[in-house]
Amino acid sequence: MNEAPTVPAAISPLGRLRIVLRIAAMAALLIACVPLYYSCKLLGMANPWPRRFLAGIAFIAGITIRIEGERHSPGEFLLANHVSWIDIPAIAAASGSAFVAQDGLAALPLLRWLCAMNDTVFVARHDRASVAAQVEAVREAIRDTGALTIFPEGTTSDGTALLRFKSSLLSALEPLPAGIGVRPVVLDYGAVGPEIAWIGTEPGLDNFMRIVARSKSITLKVRFLPCLAGEALANRKTIAAAAEAAILQSLKAHAP
Repeated sequence: MNEAPTVPAAISPLGRLRIVLRIAAMAALLIACVPLYYSCKLLGMANPWPRRFLAGIAFIAGITIRIEGERHSPGEFLLANHVSWIDIPAIAAASGSAFVAQDGLAALPLLRWLCAMNDTVFVARHDRASVAAQVEAVREAIRDTGALTIFPEGTTSDGTALLRFKSSLLSALEPLPAGIGVRPVVLDYGAVGPEIAWIGTEPGLDNFMRIVARSKSITLKVRFLPCLAGEALANRKTIAAAAEAAILQSLKAHAP
């Protein structure tokens, strides 16, 4: 028999109560959104429910999203720094974006189902034989959804600095499809970034519980920077370097 997930010992009794209440609210939100999602899908209508569900998850978790900078236009790749699982509902709420994710997530049935509803594209990072198919899947997704987010660090950082952007994750941007923009997006948690970051050996479930146990809300600034242009778009390596430099400069300029 599988054991129920354990709550990290450092969480207080009140924190444990917040976990129970917030998870119950997230489950209720999912139950309410799923029929609406499938109704829109069957009728062939525009389907806002994945975005609304993810925005609701962020709200229930105690996240206040502040949108700054230029709003993205339809048909853009969004390249963002990566700090926590919160990043995904926050970007979806701010932009309606779908995501590129590692294929390891597809092995988890519930996560795969939820990701599929938001048009997530799964890529096998080490499967060179399927690169062409993956690139086509990414390009089709951006045509269908209007925006697709990639986390070029390939993992999470502490919210104050960046890991080197991996140009190999941007294979779908070479050559850049006609009419598609590339926009760096900054996820700025301010001073609480290191507190909520999912780094090191911390299990993902522990990070989730630690965040939903908090009594204080978290303000996340989603900052849309100008689209890359000119020589920055020459190839995936220049794209990765230019996006990394722009995001790092913004983090430093707005450091607490």
